[in-house]
Amino acid sequence: MADLSVDVSKLPDEIKDKLAELDLELSEGDITQKGYEKKRTRLLAPFVAQQQPQAGIQLPRGPRGDGAVSRQHTRNRRTHRRVTHNEKRYHSEVRQEAVQQALAEMQNRPKPSLPMPSKRTSMMAKSPDRERHDLSASSSDEDSCAGDTELPPPPELGSPPARRPAAPHPRHPHAVPLLNLQREREKKMAQRERTEIDLSELSVHLPAYVQPDVTHTSGARTRGGALVADRVQCYAQPEDTGTGTGRWKVSAKIQQLLNTLKRPKRRPLPEFYEDDDIELEIAANPKDPNAPKPEGGTMTPAVGEQLVVPSGLPRILEAALQRYGTASFKANVATVLDPNGKLSNSLTYGKLLSRSMKISYALLNKTFTTKASSGGPLTGDNSIKPGDRVALVYPNNDPINFMCAFYGCLQACVVPVPIEVPLTRRDAGLQQVGFLLGSCGIQYALTSDACLKGLPKTSSGDVVSFRGWPSLQWVSTEKLPRPPRDWIPPPRPAEDAPAHIEHTSAADGSAMGVIVTRGSMLAHCRMLSVACNYTEGEHMVCVLDFKRETGLWHAVLASVLNGMHVIFIPYALMKVSPASWMHMITKYRASVAIVKSRDLHWGLLATRDHKEISLSSLRMLLVADGANPWSLSSCDQFLSVFQSKGVRGDAICPCACSSESMTVCVRRAGRGGSSAGRGVLSMSGLSYGVVRVDAENSLTSLTLQDCGQVMPSCVIVVVKMEGPAFLCKTDEVGEICVLSGATGSGYWGLAGLTNTVFKVRPLDADGEAIGEEHYVRSGLLGFLGPGGLVFVCGSRDGLMTVTGRKHNMDDIIATVLAVEPMKFIYRGRIAVFSVRVLRDERICIVAEQRPDCGEEESFQWMSRVLQAVDSIHQVGIYCLALVQPNYLPKTPLGGIHLSECKRRFLDGTLHPANVLMCPHTCVTNLPKPREIHSDVGPASVIVGNLVQGNRLASAQGRDMGYTDDSDAARKYQFISQILRWRAQSTSDHVIFTLLNSKGAVSKALTCAELHKKAERIGNLLLEKGRVNTGDHVALIFPPGLDLICAFYGCLYVGAVPVTIRPPHPQNLHTTLPTVRMIVDVSKATLVLSNQSVIKLLRSKEASNVLDSKAWPITLDTDDMPKKKLPILYRAPTAEMLAYLDFSVSTTGMLAGIKLSHAAVTSLCRSMKIACELYPSRHIALCLDPYCGLGFALWCLSSIYSGHHSILIPPSEVEINPALWLSAVSQYKVRDTFCSYGVMELCTKGLGSSVNQLKSKGINLACVRTCVVVAEERPRMHLTTSFSKLFSALGLSPRAVSTSFGCRVNIAICLQGASSPEPSTVYVDLRALRNDRVSLVERGSPHSLCLMESGKLLPGMKVITANPETKGQCGDSHLGEIWVQSPHNASGYFTIYGDESDYADHFSAQLVTGNTGEVYARTGYLGFLRRTEISTATGSGSDDTSMMARDSDTESLASGCGSVSGMGSSESHDTHDAVFVVGALDETIMLRGMRYHPIDIENSVMRCHKKIAECAVFTWTNLLVVVVELDGNDSEALNLVPLVTNTVLEEHHLIVGVVVVVDPGVVPINSRGEKQRMHLRDGFLSDQIDAIYIAYNM
Repeated sequence: MADLSVDVSKLPDEIKDKLAELDLELSEGDITQKGYEKKRTRLLAPFVAQQQPQAGIQLPRGPRGDGAVSRQHTRNRRTHRRVTHNEKRYHSEVRQEAVQQALAEMQNRPKPSLPMPSKRTSMMAKSPDRERHDLSASSSDEDSCAGDTELPPPPELGSPPARRPAAPHPRHPHAVPLLNLQREREKKMAQRERTEIDLSELSVHLPAYVQPDVTHTSGARTRGGALVADRVQCYAQPEDTGTGTGRWKVSAKIQQLLNTLKRPKRRPLPEFYEDDDIELEIAANPKDPNAPKPEGGTMTPAVGEQLVVPSGLPRILEAALQRYGTASFKANVATVLDPNGKLSNSLTYGKLLSRSMKISYALLNKTFTTKASSGGPLTGDNSIKPGDRVALVYPNNDPINFMCAFYGCLQACVVPVPIEVPLTRRDAGLQQVGFLLGSCGIQYALTSDACLKGLPKTSSGDVVSFRGWPSLQWVSTEKLPRPPRDWIPPPRPAEDAPAHIEHTSAADGSAMGVIVTRGSMLAHCRMLSVACNYTEGEHMVCVLDFKRETGLWHAVLASVLNGMHVIFIPYALMKVSPASWMHMITKYRASVAIVKSRDLHWGLLATRDHKEISLSSLRMLLVADGANPWSLSSCDQFLSVFQSKGVRGDAICPCACSSESMTVCVRRAGRGGSSAGRGVLSMSGLSYGVVRVDAENSLTSLTLQDCGQVMPSCVIVVVKMEGPAFLCKTDEVGEICVLSGATGSGYWGLAGLTNTVFKVRPLDADGEAIGEEHYVRSGLLGFLGPGGLVFVCGSRDGLMTVTGRKHNMDDIIATVLAVEPMKFIYRGRIAVFSVRVLRDERICIVAEQRPDCGEEESFQWMSRVLQAVDSIHQVGIYCLALVQPNYLPKTPLGGIHLSECKRRFLDGTLHPANVLMCPHTCVTNLPKPREIHSDVGPASVIVGNLVQGNRLASAQGRDMGYTDDSDAARKYQFISQILRWRAQSTSDHVIFTLLNSKGAVSKALTCAELHKKAERIGNLLLEKGRVNTGDHVALIFPPGLDLICAFYGCLYVGAVPVTIRPPHPQNLHTTLPTVRMIVDVSKATLVLSNQSVIKLLRSKEASNVLDSKAWPITLDTDDMPKKKLPILYRAPTAEMLAYLDFSVSTTGMLAGIKLSHAAVTSLCRSMKIACELYPSRHIALCLDPYCGLGFALWCLSSIYSGHHSILIPPSEVEINPALWLSAVSQYKVRDTFCSYGVMELCTKGLGSSVNQLKSKGINLACVRTCVVVAEERPRMHLTTSFSKLFSALGLSPRAVSTSFGCRVNIAICLQGASSPEPSTVYVDLRALRNDRVSLVERGSPHSLCLMESGKLLPGMKVITANPETKGQCGDSHLGEIWVQSPHNASGYFTIYGDESDYADHFSAQLVTGNTGEVYARTGYLGFLRRTEISTATGSGSDDTSMMARDSDTESLASGCGSVSGMGSSESHDTHDAVFVVGALDETIMLRGMRYHPIDIENSVMRCHKKIAECAVFTWTNLLVVVVELDGNDSEALNLVPLVTNTVLEEHHLIVGVVVVVDPGVVPINSRGEKQRMHLRDGFLSDQIDAIYIAYNM
């Protein structure tokens, strides 16, 4: 739409006013940008033609093409703009001036340079979801429920997330790490540590070639039940092509963040503290020696004047109703205006009396005509008796029906509980209201016909059941029959009987009901009548909510007691015609008006309507929120503008009140001019809880007005905010407490809270109670001024205590709004609250951002807010979030629903559009960094252990030396000889069966068939390959039997096989270079493969990635000679090399190890003994066969032990998740082995199909051991979930266990056939960070459950040693696991053949104790723990216990195994459990402490349900957390605060960067391990297409 070039200053006043109103609607969010432009064009169209010829030049379009006008034009418009709602209540010229001055002062200082977050381009445009929100017509719910439009559902409740556009490259399930060899990596890291490099030049340090993928790649992978993009190595994209993440390189932004964080902070950090709860608490609340202290004497209670009830005042409310209802029955009691400002409805005293009597009779006799129920039929006795509670549900535009119902309840002695109308099932705080209704035992809800029609209904026509609400009978109080003439209401109950229950909310949003007794209600009405000098026949105008607090007390109760007439102005009318209340004062010559400071401002801004207004009749303008510190400017401005219209200064009467204490104080009308007080106070002093006068022009001052004098016959004291209720000193801020007969008497059903709030006995300086009476806490914070004036400077709920200083939410809001007001955010739409993180409160600010506000503008504004708050309040902001217009939850009267806003923030459902976290600058109570004590040597450690009686950590597996007649294979030194022997002795024994995805046998091999095929492959190698003894041959086969045949074919001719995973056809650009790299690194002279793989290697697609001619000689096993091998090669010694095993570590190191013939047979024998493997056994294998224990089980174990192996490739399980378990059940398998990836597929893919599997007859009771083959800490959560899920199919919980192997020894621990159940222990995470093991009880804070990694294999010896000093560790002490075993690898095989750097890995020796023994270093941290298995005869498994004893603790180890006892006496057996904690290379050193990434990741995974996967790494001492979002892009920013909070709270670490990515980006290898270093390199080289990257300040 073309912008209209009109000089606004020349327009008629009427048009200016209409434009101002339109601007108001836009600023409120009541109209969309499009609607705004449309209406504005219509208004200005007649004037364009007139002004166009004169202007000659058209104003340029705004930069965003959305109808934005030039700055000059905007400035002209802004002079006419009306400020709305809650916004101007915070407005203060002084504050705005102070903020601008503070910001100007900071211009000269070096400003913190905020790195802009990186956003995916799709995030910068509006999502369809946000479009829908912007189209909602109004920024606040209408008061009437009928015909209300429901807001569209938020993203998490709406339709399923829209499918994202496909990435510009294919993805596959597992990506890889950078394939530098570790030595190169270490050299580079050392260089990085030595020199400070500019991260923007990081690309120089990163390889430019395509990173190869050495991990498993197969078809699409499901995660969480949904098909997600496959994982690939995606870090070699060309430059950003529109889906990137903004202009800057990630590395340069991190450098910018580091530079900002290096700048000196505003105040130095206090002394660091130990990692201990008490010390953290102390650090969060430091005692500032320079803090101002109160110096006054102890205050004396302020006493109100004596209550003298006027002689003509009715005795009680019922009597008043009876008197006025008969004597002045035609006099109006209430008049309501409709949304157009017309007088729509009036109620006379006579009608009020008769209708309330009808309702009273109907309540007790249930003669209701219109009924509807919700939540099903009512249970039990559903009659209404005097004393029962009923809900009053009336909209804000229907005070007449409400008054009738309220007085009907009073006369029937039924207790009304007024609540808001529930408009939708998702109303903020609805569940809490339901809790209140349930606790009050409410079964009936009274409402009007119109409201009943407007409530949301089910298809059957009943009112819907609102979440958390009890079953209710909804009844209309209109058109009721007359009661019989002789019917009289029940007698009036006692004074202390409840009259009504007022609904109020705690700071956390929980609903409470304040009980107001009949005596209190009457006393309060009398006090108000006297204090406000009410007389019969007066007219009162009420703009407030008549259902609670001031509106209820004055306009519904005190008005009837005094026979007054009240004109009610609905909220919906105020939005349309803000001056309507003043017109009613003029029309009715009203003497009293009850308003909020917001209404004063709305009236001020409706300049068009000021002409006919006369306020000279007004003797009292009661400002209900006069206790708000910012009401002063409203009152002053209103008086200055309307003094000419008859407003007198002494008519403005601020008051202070709360639901609990009712009215605390009110300024008396007619006395305001002389006795009104105001004070200019220091905000810094107030933050320490003391009153200090400040200079008027001070930047950090707060000007307060008094709230008048104490109510008649009341006593007020001010007590300390925390701890016992000691009286405050005269210059000290505390909580105001009231002693009066007119307060609430307690919270319904909450006895504990009632005692705390309603039964306070103030104490003097000596700790003695000042009297026997109970005071009531008002929730208001303030002090007593001279002349008994009460000053209020905040509320208890709005108080935030940060680092020992107190800040008021309203003060912070005022400062925030003074930063370039109206430009970037909606002024009335802002929430400030605190969240508790790491033992201290942290301030969060959430505001609604204008739709035309760009990214950079938002962040400039945010940085200015940080500076302003820091300068004026000396406090840091923890989180600043901007949401889309209309996104914050609202109260029924349009304000921000603060507790709901906070709940959404903490639940991760707030959906910010921009977020800035500042943990580095405002978290000052982190624990003390650890200092490493280098003076304690290994000898001292050994002596210490001996002195304490600690056993040195050492463990051994069973002896392999005993003879076993069944083990005929033992006489052979070579696995190839054993195969030949089996082919002769048991030629027809089926030794391998390969299954396809349908569970059918794809191929099977007998011993003889395998031998013959291997011989033919040997011939192929000799004849066509001209292979020599000792040549390395690369075997590139899919998982299957060809791989096994090729392996033995190589051994038959003396070649050294190297097994390599084939490249993935859909992902050649990353997987093919990996294959090629291993071929090169292993120095393979030949490649052996099958037809399909060779075809792929020579395809056109492959030649685009690599030169197809550069491969070594490639032979096809499908094309073999049928000759018999003339002679079987036999190595001269069993110590010679059998095969090479290549694998990628999680740190990105490609490591090849050498295994000798002796190691192969020793490993197989060890597994045979542990797992009791015999030819009659069936073993099911579902894992990858290319390296480690997976390869040994797939290719070696069956040949040695003769058992039948059922081979199930994991890629087939991805197609059919039930395949593995079906095969186990079908073949009655006792022992099965799998990977974590397979276990996860089954757990997630079959979670909902267990009953179907059961009906198909799948039974897992046969399983004795189900071992997860792993090279990491056991994943307790996954194994436990798997056990629980499939226990329904008969799986024994003790069957599931894990193995442990690593590069130096591929099988260290393995759960044996007759081993006891794996034991578990709980260790303290904090101690683990400091390299200590501290055992704790289950459920202890900071506890981490660890499971032992299977039992040590026979022939294995393990110790733990300090990785730095090489001294032996004690039992249950953390150290590096060292192993000694006949099946250790012989060494590394590297590209350089230079093993000097790694020699220590295979020939490590202790520096203390037995220094002659040689061990291999695993590179894994862990500990050993001796456990005692004791079994008493005749006892069931419940009595069997595994006692765990060591020097630290005598606690029981959980998860006890059951071992059958032999003989009549109790048998004892000891067992050394190996607990693996994590890889040493992977640990993160931060602040002197050692963190294991998996612990941080587990915490992050728990913090939000939409996080599908997580990985952490560090860069330049910044912790980077990458999370995968399983949801809409628009939800990405929800995760940033939650991730930051969780890591700070649980690990005491500040997250530097939070990266939100799509599912499938975190690379995972074939063993299911995360490749964090690879992810890090991709991130730093800008090759991750992140949804959002947040840089925490």
